Amino acid sequence: MRRHLILAAALCVTGLSPAYAAQQFAAVSYHDVRDAVVADYDPDQYAISTANLAAHFRWLRDHGYTPVSIAQIRAASAGGPALPAKAILLTFDDGYRSHYTRVYPLLRAFRFPAVFSLVTSWMEAPAGADIPYGRERKTREDFLQWHEVREMAASGLAEFASHSHDMHKGVAANPQGNELPAAISRLHLDGRYENASEYRQRLHRDLARSVAVMERELSARPAAMTWPYGKYNSASLEIAERLGLDVNLTLDTGLASAARIRTIPRYLVQANPVASELAVVLSQPARPEIVRAAHVDLDYVFDDDPVQQEENLSVLLDRIRALQISHVFLQAFADPDADGAAEALYFPNRHMPVRADLFSRVAWQLKTRAEVGVFAWMPVLAFEKPGVEANRLVQEALLSGTRPDPKGESRLSPFDPDNRRLITEIYEDLAVFTAFDGLLFHDDARMNEYEDASAAGRQALVTVLGPAAQFAELPNDPIASQAWARHKQQTLTDFTVTLAAHVRRFKPELKTARNLFADTVLRPESELWLAQSFADALENYDYVALMAMPFLENRNDADQFLEQLARQVIATPQGAAKVIFELQSVDWRDDTPLDAAMLRAQMRRLQSLGIRHLAWYPDDFIAGRPELETLRQGASLAEYTHRRR
Repeated sequence: MRRHLILAAALCVTGLSPAYAAQQFAAVSYHDVRDAVVADYDPDQYAISTANLAAHFRWLRDHGYTPVSIAQIRAASAGGPALPAKAILLTFDDGYRSHYTRVYPLLRAFRFPAVFSLVTSWMEAPAGADIPYGRERKTREDFLQWHEVREMAASGLAEFASHSHDMHKGVAANPQGNELPAAISRLHLDGRYENASEYRQRLHRDLARSVAVMERELSARPAAMTWPYGKYNSASLEIAERLGLDVNLTLDTGLASAARIRTIPRYLVQANPVASELAVVLSQPARPEIVRAAHVDLDYVFDDDPVQQEENLSVLLDRIRALQISHVFLQAFADPDADGAAEALYFPNRHMPVRADLFSRVAWQLKTRAEVGVFAWMPVLAFEKPGVEANRLVQEALLSGTRPDPKGESRLSPFDPDNRRLITEIYEDLAVFTAFDGLLFHDDARMNEYEDASAAGRQALVTVLGPAAQFAELPNDPIASQAWARHKQQTLTDFTVTLAAHVRRFKPELKTARNLFADTVLRPESELWLAQSFADALENYDYVALMAMPFLENRNDADQFLEQLARQVIATPQGAAKVIFELQSVDWRDDTPLDAAMLRAQMRRLQSLGIRHLAWYPDDFIAGRPELETLRQGASLAEYTHRRR
């Protein structure tokens, strides 16, 4: 179990190093401290033994680390005394009584400051009362008493942060009753979701009460907010700041900085690490992340019969657990006719039909039961919105006239402001009503050399090339064609980056990936007919999901194709770190499932060439294809100990 994780820091690509930049510091999150913790497989994976905590403190002292307080960090942020070299913020969450009986004596012995985060509803409970704590039941006596808090505060070593009044819990956040973190989730009660105003009012009431209780008991208002489970969003930060909580402790990854105290990332201590394991995390860069992802159609889970739908979900969860991979790219839109365009969505939204409010449940079950990160796989332009005029769709201009491409899916023109607003609001609704870790932008974010001849596209063309530009002449004018292709490529990139920025208001740790065609690597001139750029994608997204699909490209030399693609990716700066090779498990030329042994061989060959990240599409978990055990031999991360969400 210890090998599963020392600290959440070890999962971060940006590891700590012995030499911090000016004003940077590490922050560590501890929870309960007990004399008897069962090695690294205790039922409470967040508990640390008293002996190991003391060893941590000794190691920090002996290796030049200086624990600092929130007050020192705020002063440094305001231009006061700089933080010492190798500064570290020690934090203890949930207000356990062990923070007084075991942690406080160690702080006095080492003269270390620390921050303690209190859930005031637990503090206000009467003696003997049950306290719901996740799946456990604790009592009031398991947590600090106010007189102990006041004694610790008087020592000058302990600062106290709000941990909410009553948001350290999950709340029903979808029709199926899944409980998601209260601070970031819209309640689903009596058949409806709370609206934005109700959500904000609930958060404000909770935080205001917590601040009032702490001010009454400590004669001082808290200045810091510790978000339960580390989850927050832009609305919650704004409410906290209005109440004077301008420092927010999170469980984001990376080093903290006195220059950015609005959110302070912390490294979550798990599995009772000994001092040497803490030393590894604080002194060495983290291992690079490995992505292994199944690309899953939610259409395969959906069924009009709710019993069958739950059975489908169970099959998916069992398969993903057995595969031991890191991620699922989960379809958030309904495409039952498989034409590539969204006919409906699987989450509540303002603009499109809802086939079923299903994405939230499946994503949360995958995250909590299969322990994988979930990327919401979403179209960029391909929304079959009822009532949208034809002149707002991406259109193809041929020498014989203007008409929609009969072979392509229906796509909304990215040049039309009404389209951009509609799509942006769909993405915002996805972020509000569901929980996920990343966005995978679908391959519909493309335009060929003749597109876009919609009304807005024609206007954009004139803007780029001048009033004399004639769309039909572009194929015969290389300079104009290249300028127009670059403009379209940049428009698509800028739009997806903007979509991600809107989602990050609700999902601050969001990662992004974008599907690209293989030609973007093999034939850079393909920008002319795809409006996609490999170099541009590497710069703008966390990952590039490269469709390494030889039969999609009508290539029969699959091994040669993949090797050529891999070598060019490896030769490109950031290629190995960012490119996910998406392999095909079906030959769509005749809809034949490919043998799992072929997929395994491709995966192993790509790894031998230096390709780190692998995915496949589709994963037909209902039919059990590709065959589980053979696929697992190529895709499993069981040999790797560290995963990241």
